[in-house]
Amino acid sequence: MPTAISASVAPQTGAEPRSPGPVSHPAQGKTTEAGGGNPSGIYSAILSRNFPIIGVKEKTFEQLHKKCLEKKVLYLDPEFPPDETSLFYSQKFPIQFVWKRPPEICENPRFIIGGANRTDICQGDLGDCWFLAAIACLTLNERLLFRVIPHDQSFTENYAGIFHFQFWRYGDWVDVVIDDCLPTYNNQLVFTKSNHRNEFWSALLEKAYAKLHGSYEALKGGNTTEAMEDFTGGVTEFFEIKDAPWDMYKIMRKAIERGSLMGCSIDTIVPVQYETRMACGLVRGHAYSVTGLEEALFKGEKVKLVRLRNPWGQVEWNGSWSDGWKDWSFVDKDERARLQHQVTEDGEFWMSYEDFIFHFTKLEICNLTADALESDKLQTWTVSVNEGRWVRGCSAGGCRNFPDTFWTNPQYRLKLLEEDDDPDDSEVICSFLVALMQKNRRKDRKLGANLFTIGFAIYEVPKEMHGNKQHLQKDFFLYNASKARSKTYINMREVSQRFRLPPSEYVIVPSTYEPHQEGEFILRVFSEKRNLSEEAENTISVDRPVPQPGNTNWESEEQQQFRNIFKQIAGDEMEICADELKNVLNTLVKKDQDLKMQGFTLESCRSMIALLDTDGSGRLNLQEFHHLWKKIKAWQKIFKRYDTNQSGTINSYEMRNAVNDAGFHLNSQLYDIITMRYADKHMNIDFDSFICCFVRLEGMFRAFHAFDKDGDGVIKLNVLEWLQLTMYA
Repeated sequence: MPTAISASVAPQTGAEPRSPGPVSHPAQGKTTEAGGGNPSGIYSAILSRNFPIIGVKEKTFEQLHKKCLEKKVLYLDPEFPPDETSLFYSQKFPIQFVWKRPPEICENPRFIIGGANRTDICQGDLGDCWFLAAIACLTLNERLLFRVIPHDQSFTENYAGIFHFQFWRYGDWVDVVIDDCLPTYNNQLVFTKSNHRNEFWSALLEKAYAKLHGSYEALKGGNTTEAMEDFTGGVTEFFEIKDAPWDMYKIMRKAIERGSLMGCSIDTIVPVQYETRMACGLVRGHAYSVTGLEEALFKGEKVKLVRLRNPWGQVEWNGSWSDGWKDWSFVDKDERARLQHQVTEDGEFWMSYEDFIFHFTKLEICNLTADALESDKLQTWTVSVNEGRWVRGCSAGGCRNFPDTFWTNPQYRLKLLEEDDDPDDSEVICSFLVALMQKNRRKDRKLGANLFTIGFAIYEVPKEMHGNKQHLQKDFFLYNASKARSKTYINMREVSQRFRLPPSEYVIVPSTYEPHQEGEFILRVFSEKRNLSEEAENTISVDRPVPQPGNTNWESEEQQQFRNIFKQIAGDEMEICADELKNVLNTLVKKDQDLKMQGFTLESCRSMIALLDTDGSGRLNLQEFHHLWKKIKAWQKIFKRYDTNQSGTINSYEMRNAVNDAGFHLNSQLYDIITMRYADKHMNIDFDSFICCFVRLEGMFRAFHAFDKDGDGVIKLNVLEWLQLTMYA
């Protein structure tokens, strides 16, 4: 059974965490993120500059910049203003910050001095070491860096107080425009700063990222992988170092060579303790950047080395190969120069690979493509991206521990069409990587949102069901085991994992650990060969019953009672309005002792008349009413089938099957709408709402087919036709 895991260190690495151990539901722990106190194949679309702009509606950075220059004013961002709303949402700071532009902070401000490098990043009074560790990695790849930080930004030429940065957001690249007002105290930057007092690219990049998430406070605590992916659009893999493969150093070397970004951390002993300094100079619960790997000659032997950087810009490892290590004198002078050894308190240091794997517990590698780091060759991977959401009461079914609802989760068909090109592999295998990412949880923190505990399972679709895009039902999951799955469910933004399966058709089921948790996600599938990934259940249709000849010779006792009740209420006109229909129906359904209901509402009866009112009179004659009653009786049987406890309601998850049984075949978005429209706060649907839903579906399908004269599935309505159709439905 799936187990919920709570990540325990900073950064929260571990798609398959083991230490400090699983936390089974319901005693599910919360994530402890990096943060706390502080002592002072890239896709071709990435290269496009036509990014959507975040924060300035319908105006590009270039347009705003030009307008400010023409008017000779400095830009002031209306959507991320220099006040407390952009700083914090849950607290008031004990001191008053003053927002200043760089020319007000120092003389001769510069955007970048001598190139953007990792020494330009020193953490301020904000627990975002995870973000800064990712920036330090980013500076190692100039091509990546200057896509995130566009060229031609300056405090000297055409300065207008406006800057912009670019981030990958859930499949798209966005342009974030900001002004250059920065929070200060005693004329010093409060948050991230450069070691050059007059250099500001890192502080402005942090501000743009804060704007992307709604506030500076939203950046407190997180995973280095988050920012790495937002800088690259890549995909991250996680390693528990104590369980790392034997050739871990080789994997890290390949990652450096391919421009991958790497971060690492040490588990905290107590999950709630952040950034505890150890005697060796390392800090628990803190994010570090891996900035280099080398092999050095020492006393005639090769020693594997790892270079790390503390985003604080100080506090370094003090063991072997540290800046002040006494045995540097035994290292050849040229070798020392190659390793750029210098005794400076800048937060960067070397340590042996043996010491690294002894002290550090987690490593995360953000690959710019899904190239296997274990492979000696670069490969071109194909990627498919699907966006979806879990909706409470409809498509938020929870994990496999909840069999009654698990099947209602979104489902994505994956067709692995071609096997890998690996002559050494005797099996016919397809390699692929699945990455499930939940969206906008950090941005919605101020609304109380936390990361959900997420994971996924992969099932093989039986051959007889290949090509059938319909949603797999409950029984399939009760009697079929998964072929693969994420190793555990964990409260991280993204869970990713590699798989090797035979060519076939599969279904991926992404879910939260608990049911009823509502949120959006993006599901990416990377494969070495061609694959096709698409959401199941994307056909919309209705079963049209074969017309039966009308029969008004009702002879049964029930039918005679039916006619008599109608006559009594309709009178000599033999037609009934909505009020009268309500009386007729409620009289009839009360005779059914097995059906618990309060009665039909007037609004439901108006919808029923609209369904069958062929002459536009707003009334029903006996024949029309009889037709309606037959439909209600058929729908009533379906309702009773799912109302097993005779409560007078069915739950919203059962509604999916009930709708299908009635002949309506919908997609997930429509099931979501039905739940939102007809379910109560307990996610139950009573008989009146049930019938009202079916009446609306029947009526709207009928109207569509009437307008779709050529049968191509597309209709064109003018505003009058649209309003007539929707207002009377």
